[in-house]
Amino acid sequence: MRAARFYDRGDIRIDEINEPIVKAGQVGIDVAWCGICGTDLHEFLDGPIFCPSAEHPNPITGEVPPVTLGHEMSGVVNFIGEGVSGLKVGDHVVVEPYIVPEGTDTSETGHYNLSEGSNFIGLGGNGGGLAEKISVDERWVHKIPDNLPLDETALIEPLSVGYHAVERANLSEKSTVLVVGAGPIGLLTAAVAKAQGYTVIISEPSGLRRKKAQEAQVADYFFNPIEDDIQAKVHEINEKGVDAAFECTSVQPGFDACLDAIRMGGTVVIVAIWGKPLVLIWQN
Repeated sequence: MRAARFYDRGDIRIDEINEPIVKAGQVGIDVAWCGICGTDLHEFLDGPIFCPSAEHPNPITGEVPPVTLGHEMSGVVNFIGEGVSGLKVGDHVVVEPYIVPEGTDTSETGHYNLSEGSNFIGLGGNGGGLAEKISVDERWVHKIPDNLPLDETALIEPLSVGYHAVERANLSEKSTVLVVGAGPIGLLTAAVAKAQGYTVIISEPSGLRRKKAQEAQVADYFFNPIEDDIQAKVHEINEKGVDAAFECTSVQPGFDACLDAIRMGGTVVIVAIWGKPLVLIWQN
């Protein structure tokens, strides 16, 4: 089968590789759709970050490059491994793309996303969605209704990122939030905040991305930080500043805009993956 594989920074190749073997406790999946995440772009431009290197194999999978990329995937079950009981061939599914140490508590209260050395399928190894097929442990495979389009359900993984970010902000009713960056993660974070009834402000320099955000109706206000004074605009909307700001750009001006806009006691959530150091200057 074909697969897009990470070899090193600036080196991603389409290779012909063997189809994965479905082991006991695993589910074989025909990948229908897989998104290209900003994290994949960071690996290409700045990596390896989550991807292993020849000098530093992934501590859990033991893999070194090349590794197959892709973690925002949907597909159809094509094979059921021994011991799998909750799924059947033909089910439409999405993958929760975690790699965690053996014995990790993966219950909803286990905080397995914070486990030592945790990584992601499609970055740290274990195959990836930018291939024709993948084999995944049953724990990480989630059935979805057959009437949901598979191209849309591939967005469930990045949607969960936005949902988690909004939950981490611990907002109350009638909150006002700023989302800096209207790429896919910014749009989905804004969509979650808007769906929960908050007033949403988007700051995005790209006219194309602002247009998409307006078409998607995920915010109440849309500003261009190149032309607009975001701090002034925010304080016109809410005199005290926003209750939460979501940094979805991984660039210093985006982070600075969050600090400028946040009210006293508010919350800044860094959603983006940063490939370069972030500078924080404390001022009275």
